[in-house]
Amino acid sequence: MTKDLDWYKVLEHDELAEGRVKTVTAGHDQICMTRFEGAYSALCNACPHQGGPLGEGSIENGMLRCPWHGWDFHPATGKPPGGYDDGVGTYSVDVREDGIYVGVKSEKPHIDNVSDIMVKTMVNWGVTHVFGMVGHSNLGLADAMRIQEEEGNLTYIGIRHEGAAAFAASAFGKLTGKPAACFAIAGPGATNLLTGLWDAKVDRSPILALTGQVDAQVLGTGAFQEIDQTSAFDAVAAWSQTVLHTSRHAELMTQALKHATIERDVAHLIFPDEVQVQEVSEGAEPSDSEGRVPRLDFAPPAEVLDEAISMIEKAERPTIIVGHGARFHMDSIRELAERLKCAVLTTFKAKGQISDFHPLGCGVLGRSGTPIASWFMNESDLLVVFGASFSNHTGITPKKPIIQVDFDPLAIGKFHPVALPVLGDVGVTATAILKGLVNPVAVDRTEEIATRRKIWQEEKASRRLDDLGNGINSAAIFEAMTKVVPDNAVIAVDVGNNTYAFGRYFECKNQSVLMSGYLGSIGFGFPAAMGAWAAAPERPTICVTGDGGFGQYMTELTTAVKYKMNITHVLLHNGELGKISKEQRAGKWDVWQTSLVNPNFAEYAENCGALGIRVTEINELEDSIRRGIEHDGPALIEVMSDALLV
Repeated sequence: MTKDLDWYKVLEHDELAEGRVKTVTAGHDQICMTRFEGAYSALCNACPHQGGPLGEGSIENGMLRCPWHGWDFHPATGKPPGGYDDGVGTYSVDVREDGIYVGVKSEKPHIDNVSDIMVKTMVNWGVTHVFGMVGHSNLGLADAMRIQEEEGNLTYIGIRHEGAAAFAASAFGKLTGKPAACFAIAGPGATNLLTGLWDAKVDRSPILALTGQVDAQVLGTGAFQEIDQTSAFDAVAAWSQTVLHTSRHAELMTQALKHATIERDVAHLIFPDEVQVQEVSEGAEPSDSEGRVPRLDFAPPAEVLDEAISMIEKAERPTIIVGHGARFHMDSIRELAERLKCAVLTTFKAKGQISDFHPLGCGVLGRSGTPIASWFMNESDLLVVFGASFSNHTGITPKKPIIQVDFDPLAIGKFHPVALPVLGDVGVTATAILKGLVNPVAVDRTEEIATRRKIWQEEKASRRLDDLGNGINSAAIFEAMTKVVPDNAVIAVDVGNNTYAFGRYFECKNQSVLMSGYLGSIGFGFPAAMGAWAAAPERPTICVTGDGGFGQYMTELTTAVKYKMNITHVLLHNGELGKISKEQRAGKWDVWQTSLVNPNFAEYAENCGALGIRVTEINELEDSIRRGIEHDGPALIEVMSDALLV
């Protein structure tokens, strides 16, 4: 026996009939096994012309025919007829008592390639999770991720649709402020990422997109699954580059993550197929973030800070409004509010950043909000706005004097002038204002807030009694959720009537809420819950969607089952795109093409391997949701709901 061969058993005796062929695996080698004229032979499985799998071919007239283009090879020697030199190689075969063995050359130790260096750099920058789909044009990059996962440095979650990967990574960034990666092949895989990437971009969530590409030598020739990714990603990516043979590979990954992190935006890398496995030069090292990112917690100029403090000290009825950009700085903002004893409102994206049970918490302002919040905005004499984008859905009035605090100069005064633009880190600025206050004249709004909250609670209680006979109303659904959802849960919500009702009726304690804010993309909810679970598996993960939104990515329930994700999904099943029906009625249109044909979602969940519960009565809500939360693994609570009682 040849000493430098490793031997693998590939067949049992008589497993392969005379005149037949079969693909087998020996180590990492794919081999075409043949049985011809009583003898076993082992050939290279890839046809030398187009790579066709010879093990899927057939022996005709004494020749092995390639299944892709019909070229012939001798089934024992691998040589073609006619004296041509484009044959296939062979392997040594040994027929032993216990089976048929093939000898393959011992594998050399792994040598780092471009993908290894770049994935190591990604890990060094703190990327811990990748959501994606492995395919034929990203296999080299995928193998580098496999190595890092086996070493415990990276977690890979294989999804069923690339759009879900981008949404999950976007939600990961929204929850943590740190980038996760989404991963796809060339062509359709890359284009499927775009919706989720746009969600990340407009909501300022850092994200890294990694896409395969055809071989560099055929770029621009219309190769299979080739698209112009540079153009396709130009608008959505703050930074996008193709990885070339001669690139500074670690530096490219560093630049990508620097842009994603600092700009809170989309960074994109394109990996041509052959570049992924190109060996790097001896001494090539991965990079990391040390010395590459400055501190971003900067204070406003002293004179601007003094003016802000002066305006707040003179206001009798100041009101604080917080947006999603303030989510990591709520301790200092809460202290400021408690000093002023003023109302605190949130945008919808910032729901839950101050508890609805806090004496100064007034809930959400705007279309998804409460009358408490709108009351205190209208009754204020100064609005102090931290980290909000002034969406028209929020409706922050320009008629009041506004102090706007944000880290991004382009976000300040974006839609209309404000009384005082303040450029600075939200947390640093709130702390500085608090320390600078000497003698504020603000009146204590605590009692007034309690009175307005009592009025709203009574209104909600009356709405919970509404029954048109078409299902459970939203006020009752979200009252039950308020009672049983754990205080520290992460709640991912979708788009539609279910989301508006959640904003209005669910009362947050210390939960974190994730949503597709500016993009408002239906289908966000369940993939976002997967991203939240990956980011914080120690916290309960809750998902709220309608039947329309879940229908877009419902196969991802099998992903949740595969990875044993503890996600409790509350699905409002009303049989229609209820928000669109509502808009058609409001616009005096006929209600048209908004009805849905749905499965029994609880039974579907059971078929996928999850817990499925269908709820048809109000008195079943609390116990059913609680069962879902206590279940070890994914659970779907299908609530038969009324599209009109939102």
